[in-house]
Amino acid sequence: MQSQDVAPRRPAHAASDPVVDVAQAEAALVEHYPRLVRLAYLVLPPGPGRGRRVLTAHALAQRALPRGKAASPVIPAQTTGRDGDPGYAYVRLQVVRTALEAGLPLRRRAWPKRSQLPPLLPQVWGLRLFPRSGGADELALDQRLSALSGPARAAYVLRGLEKLPDGAVRKVLTEAGVTDPDAALREADRVEARYALLGSPEFDPCSLQARPTDLMRRRQHTKAALTAAAAVVVCGALLGLPGGGLGPDGAAAPSSAQNPAAQAALDPGRLTKAAPTAWKSATRTGFSVWPARGELTGDKALLRRALAVWARPGETVRISATPGTPSGGPAGPPQLLYAGPVDGARVVIFYDGLRIARYAEPQGGAQGAALDFARVDSATGAEAAAVVLGRADGNVRYLTAPWVKKAAERDLLKPGAGAMDLDLTGGTTAPLAGPGRQSGACTSWNVLQLTDDSGTHLLTDLGELVPAHLTEGRPGSPGEASGAGALHTWSPFACSLASVRSAGVRSVNAWAYAEQPLPDASGSADWVCTRAETWRGGGTRVLAQFHTPDGEYGAVAAQAEDTPACGPREPQVLAGVLWKSQAGSWYLLGAGGGELSSISATGRVQGSAQGNLLAVRAKQGVRAGLKGTLEDGRTISGLR
Repeated sequence: MQSQDVAPRRPAHAASDPVVDVAQAEAALVEHYPRLVRLAYLVLPPGPGRGRRVLTAHALAQRALPRGKAASPVIPAQTTGRDGDPGYAYVRLQVVRTALEAGLPLRRRAWPKRSQLPPLLPQVWGLRLFPRSGGADELALDQRLSALSGPARAAYVLRGLEKLPDGAVRKVLTEAGVTDPDAALREADRVEARYALLGSPEFDPCSLQARPTDLMRRRQHTKAALTAAAAVVVCGALLGLPGGGLGPDGAAAPSSAQNPAAQAALDPGRLTKAAPTAWKSATRTGFSVWPARGELTGDKALLRRALAVWARPGETVRISATPGTPSGGPAGPPQLLYAGPVDGARVVIFYDGLRIARYAEPQGGAQGAALDFARVDSATGAEAAAVVLGRADGNVRYLTAPWVKKAAERDLLKPGAGAMDLDLTGGTTAPLAGPGRQSGACTSWNVLQLTDDSGTHLLTDLGELVPAHLTEGRPGSPGEASGAGALHTWSPFACSLASVRSAGVRSVNAWAYAEQPLPDASGSADWVCTRAETWRGGGTRVLAQFHTPDGEYGAVAAQAEDTPACGPREPQVLAGVLWKSQAGSWYLLGAGGGELSSISATGRVQGSAQGNLLAVRAKQGVRAGLKGTLEDGRTISGLR
C-alpha cells in the first residue's frame, strides 16, 4: 500500500527556487538533531525491529544535509521550520522523504534507493541498541502507528511532533513525494490524537539501552573474519610490490607535505595584533583596530590549538556559522582579538577581515570544543562595537570595542524604566540576561546599551556572535534607537525581533510610517515597519506591524523577504489589516508612507481614499488586497 502512496522524487528545481545555505542547514541539523532523529524513527516502518530502526533513523538524519558546498533549493511549497528557520525546513523535508522511501518494498527490476538499504553508518558492533521501554499507552500508540501506511504515519507525526496545521502537513507530504496527502491525513485521523506521547522515551532514539548480541554466533563470526583478514593482508602485500600505480592518494601530495601559507596561518607567533591605541588615529572604527585583550594572549599552546581546530576541526567539535558565512580555515595569519577565561571555558576570538571566529574549550581540557563563525565584512561603528564572549544560564557576556566608554542593560519593552549600568572591565561586560528567553509570552527584551564619543547605541543578541544594531527612523536616514521617542516606537514591537533570530542579521530599523484614526471613536493606531538587514545582503525581512491603543504588543499585518520596500532604495510601504472596532464592526484598514496620494482596496472589498490612509467597512474573514498610487504616479502593492 505504501508503494502506491509515495511517488518518485520530484524533478530538479527551477532556477527561481529560493535556496538554503549549506551552513544554515548544517546548523539546523546540529541544533535539532535529536528531534529530527525522533521524527525519522516514528515515520520508519516498524518491521525490521527497534535496533535496526534506531540506526536507520540516525543514518537518515545524518544524510539530510545538501550535497556539496553550494546552496540547495528550498522547496517552494514548504513552510519554514522551527522559529522560521529555512535550514530546519529543508533537513526536515529530507528526513521525511527518505523515511518514506525506506518503507517502500524492493522491486526486482529497479535499483533500490539508498534509504532502502541497511545503513553503512552508524554501526555498533557487539551491542544491540534500542530505546527505553515506555508504558502501556506508548505501546498501544506504537501498535496503532505500525498499522498505518507510511504517509499516514508521517502525517500523524508532523501534526503531533512538529505541531504543523493540516495545510502545512499537506505541503510537506506533497514535496516528500506522497501522491495523495489528503488520504494520508484521513487515515491518520483514525488514530486517537495522543500527541504528547510522541515526546516520551519510548520514541527517543537518542536515549538508548544496550544489550549484547548473540555471544556464541559472534565468536564464530570473529574466527571467520580473522581468516579473511589474513587473506587480505597477503593479497595486499602482493599488490604493493613494485610495478607502478598512483599510490593511495592518487595525484595528491603526500599528507606530510606542508603548504607554507597554510602553516603560516597556524603559527601563533605570526598572529596579527593591533596596537593598543591604533583605534584613536584610525579613519575607520572597525574590528581591524581592536587590540588583543584577555589574560591568555601569551598562551601559545592555547592559540595553536585554536588555530589548528579552525583549520581542521575534528568530529567532536561543535561548529556553527551564521547564514552566508564560510567556515573554512584562515587564508593567512588572522588577527587576535581576545584570549582568556570566560565562565568556565577558555575562549579565543580571531578576525580575518571577513569573519569573526570564536574558539572555546572547557578549562579542564580540549574535549567538547566549539567553533563559531560570524560574517562581519565592512562592519564599522556600532556594528563593530561588541562580540559575544560567552553564554551561560541564559546570560550573555560581551567583549566591547576599545572606544566604548560605558555599558548598560535596558528592557526594550519598558522604555520609561531606564537603563541599568553594567560593569566594564578590560572591555568585558558583566553578564546580562539574554532577550526573550523565558517560556510562554514575551514579557521582556533585554538589549545592550553602549556609549562612546559618537553617542549611545542599542544592540540586541539574536543568538549569534555579533549582536544586531537597532535603529529608528525613515529608511535611508535612520537614527539611533536609544532616544526617548525611538524607545517608545520600538517598545510594542520588540518581541518581533525573535522572528529574525539566527538569520545573520546586521541591523534592524523601525520606522513609524503612519498614524491612523480608528473608526467608531476607537482612538488612533500606529503603523510601524521593521526591516532586518543581513550581513550577506540577501535574506532581508520586512514586517509591517499594527498597534492599537488597547494592545500591549504590535500585530504583524504583513511581511515579505528580499524586498526593497521599507528600505533606502524604496522607502515606501503599504499594508492592511482586518480590524474589529469596539462597537463590533469590521473594517479593512490600510496605511502607507506619506508620499502616497491614494489607496484603493481590491478583491472582495471595494473602496478608496485620498492620502495614505484607508478605512472601509468589511466582513469578518474577507480576503482583499491594496493598491497605492504615489505622488509621482507610480503604483505599489500592499505587502503580503
